Amino acid sequence: MLQSTELPEELNISLGSENREFAVKGTFAQPVIASVFGILSGAGWLGFTILLMSFFIVPDFLKSAIQSFTPSEAADSVGGDKIYYLFIIVFFGIFLSVGLYMVLKGIFSLFRNGGYFVGTPTRLVHFRKGKLKSFDWEQFTGEIVVKGNNNKGNITMVMKTGSIVKSKNSSRFVPDYIYMLRIEGALDIEQICRRRIKENDPSRSSDS
Repeated sequence: MLQSTELPEELNISLGSENREFAVKGTFAQPVIASVFGILSGAGWLGFTILLMSFFIVPDFLKSAIQSFTPSEAADSVGGDKIYYLFIIVFFGIFLSVGLYMVLKGIFSLFRNGGYFVGTPTRLVHFRKGKLKSFDWEQFTGEIVVKGNNNKGNITMVMKTGSIVKSKNSSRFVPDYIYMLRIEGALDIEQICRRRIKENDPSRSSDS
């Protein structure tokens, strides 16, 4: 068995006496490029929002906004101003929050590990933070991308499951992916996964 890390007790109990062909721990939860793209997208969103704010928020905006919410004898005459300032604050507050969320999500994803992956003759098991997911080999298409070498490499596996993404004039199927990133023995593990996917392919058994 290819094993480069010690497995948590919970995972060992769940696997029981199943034959384990490999066991590794992923360094990242998603490709680094995806995290960087999220950070850049969030930064772009924030930049656009700040640029848009410059057209609406003049130097005296904050002072005027505070005055409009301050009780005074002319309170009735500034009722419309209150609504305007409140709308501007809420509108740009939402936009800034979305941008900050995108940036922070991208940054945190860089430090989130990928969890543990264990391959058995019948399934691939993923365990992270107490949550266990099991994927039968027949759920994979057999399309596997490997980058790196046997010391440290990345494996991307395409699944048959996914979602339909609709655009204005068309719709397309986007498959789910399993990422095993910066793992030891990537080339050997890819061979094991490919063999098990072929062995558990329902179309092969039906043809025979």
